[in-house]
Amino acid sequence: MRAPTLALLLMCLALLPLSPAQASNAPLETLAATTSCASLASLDIEAIGGAGSRIRQATEQDEQGIAQCVVEGTLAPAIGFRIRLPVKTWTQRYLQIGCGGLCGNISGQVGAAGGCAPLAAGGFVQGATDMGHQGNDASFGDDAGLRRDFAYRAQHVTALLAKSLIRAYYGRPQAYAYFSGCSDGGREALMEAQRYPDDFDGIIAGAAALNFGVQNGLYHAWQAMANTGPDGRAVLLASRLPVLHRAVLAQCDALDGQTDGLLADPRLCQPDLAAIQCPAAQADTSACLSAAEIAVVRKLYDGPRDPQSGERLTAGGPQPGSELQWAGVFVPMAADQRIFSNQIAEEALRHVLFETNPPASFRLADLPFTRDTFARLARTHALYGATNPDLARFAASGRKLILWHGWSDPHISPLNTIAYHEALKGQLGDTVVQGFERLYLLPGVSHCSGGEGPSELDLLTPMMNWVEQGIAPGAVLTTQPDPARRNSFGQPGGAPGAKRTAGADGPPPGMMAPSTVRSPVQSRPVYPYPAVSRYSGRGDPLQAASQQAGAPLFTGPLPAWIGSGLFALYRFQD
Repeated sequence: MRAPTLALLLMCLALLPLSPAQASNAPLETLAATTSCASLASLDIEAIGGAGSRIRQATEQDEQGIAQCVVEGTLAPAIGFRIRLPVKTWTQRYLQIGCGGLCGNISGQVGAAGGCAPLAAGGFVQGATDMGHQGNDASFGDDAGLRRDFAYRAQHVTALLAKSLIRAYYGRPQAYAYFSGCSDGGREALMEAQRYPDDFDGIIAGAAALNFGVQNGLYHAWQAMANTGPDGRAVLLASRLPVLHRAVLAQCDALDGQTDGLLADPRLCQPDLAAIQCPAAQADTSACLSAAEIAVVRKLYDGPRDPQSGERLTAGGPQPGSELQWAGVFVPMAADQRIFSNQIAEEALRHVLFETNPPASFRLADLPFTRDTFARLARTHALYGATNPDLARFAASGRKLILWHGWSDPHISPLNTIAYHEALKGQLGDTVVQGFERLYLLPGVSHCSGGEGPSELDLLTPMMNWVEQGIAPGAVLTTQPDPARRNSFGQPGGAPGAKRTAGADGPPPGMMAPSTVRSPVQSRPVYPYPAVSRYSGRGDPLQAASQQAGAPLFTGPLPAWIGSGLFALYRFQD
């Protein structure tokens, strides 16, 4: 790895917000426990979770050299939780971690916090939950109570429990509480802001599955079926994606004023797919796509439409420039390989999304992409959805929200996050929103991490500075690590979603051998939306020190679609 230059180091210091210790002469005091960890096991938590709630164990453990009191148990009926309380290094902060997908496990991974010093030093109590069920299938949705726990209750009662444990263990409450989650964890983050605005002082919501029913029931279902031929096998395979991606970049990379392999705002790009299609009589298809493959690509970009009215049924599809990230999500390695989109959509539609579940024999092929299907899914939006823009109470109490999304996300279109940002402004006004919310869009970044663009970032430190010191976040530094061998999909060691053998260095079965290059570490400032990062004309264009804030590149409206009304006020379903 190339050593960073002095200019880059100075740029980093300029971009990153001050730490609490730097920003104030009175940083939070570091505290130790005032009672034993084992004593927490005897606490009665039924007042929080209901009858049958209990702490299963409370034990001291060493985690990466930091002594932690780890408390585990269940909030009734089946909400598993794990709370980690540092024994001697607590800085009076609590951080709750969101859970992705359909959850079913307890995550200990904090995203979008790389380099956050208090976190690395064991300064946070950390809490997480499995959202009320165990395992990655969706059968929990057959029970109305477990649906509610997954939709909104589990994160709320886990927050109440963690705060109760903090009081018991340290003899005082936390000074600040934070939530960070991505994907469904981002939905959970927004649900907390909307339903329980007093739970957290600062909330970080990444790539939020905020439009839950449409996301899983229409978007992923369409992406799966659009790439399914009459024989039930995939038409477009992952080995063909580099051909498409190179063509899109050739047409659109320079539109943002910088040819760097990343689209600063993919909405500028309207790829001419006809130019990528192989002539009918051409035998060599190594540099072009067949008519059948092009037809699939059109469907994947465009998304489902009602066959009668032509109305769009989703807020948007994957954006141009994201093509390499489709591998393993809705474009398989082999024609008969099951893809993520099929799995997540079929499970959710069978058990979770409709008021009444379809027959056990239901398959995606049975789903009509129509206004009626959208209307049926919309009936549970007030339960699962997190698109309500009424954050007046959240904002008025001084709480802060950071939204972020990768432009190359294949799982959830970033247009959904932009739509929520715009809905907030429409509901509360620009001035109010500017006082409590920021949106960051990351060029070339996939779902929650990875991709071709710089995806490592720390949003927790700027959030702490905003909440605790009143320092509003500006540019955030993003970096792309350079461990390595980068394959033809722009990912270390394989395409996203590909199953790998531990330690394997070759391509997954059925994928072409990777083209390997070594490049310097890439870094880029990301500015609050709608500003973009632009090359200053001096220095290495792949380094943050050579970038500066630029005016918005795209000023057009969001695509019209049938569900825009979901991003308006509504009454939550309990």
